[in-house]
Amino acid sequence: MPFTFVSANLALDFAGTLRYRDTEPDDLLSSPAMFGDWSVAAGLVDSPPDVSDQELARAVAVREAVYRLALSAMTGQDRGQRDLDLVNAAAAAPPVTAALTPGGVRRAGTADEIIATVARAAVALLGGPDAGRVRECEDTPCSRLFVDTSRAGSRRWCEMSGCGNRAKAAGFRARRGSASGAAAPGEPSG
Repeated sequence: MPFTFVSANLALDFAGTLRYRDTEPDDLLSSPAMFGDWSVAAGLVDSPPDVSDQELARAVAVREAVYRLALSAMTGQDRGQRDLDLVNAAAAAPPVTAALTPGGVRRAGTADEIIATVARAAVALLGGPDAGRVRECEDTPCSRLFVDTSRAGSRRWCEMSGCGNRAKAAGFRARRGSASGAAAPGEPSG
């Protein structure tokens, strides 16, 4: 299962592991092994840790709390205290560790350390100056959140190569279709 990292923040990329939230939800963390695979794909650890069903449930709970808190930041609504407590408790645990070795950097961590690292990324984002730059992709049915790092603050899609391209192509087809239905200059209409 390919994971996508386009949100400009680890916690938002983690929240994006539940795709198409509003239409046909697709959970990329459908098993403990998938959480381990995401952790490797995200570059948090070099090899997937053993993950229990209980640890997966904690990870999913943090993911959903991060999503709701990011939506609150985006819309200016009050942050839910349960979500704040959950993310803060997860962030208080030890994070993934990195060690310099003769062969480079070695990254290792347990499921709880991975959850802590994600929660810390959420705290840094949602408690910092970029909280107001959180956006939701405008391409239907995408529900991915991202940090708008564009200079003008006008980014509309989570990624140009996917959602942005589909939206622009659909707009082009719509304009082209409406133009072909119109009478040509000098011809009578209808």
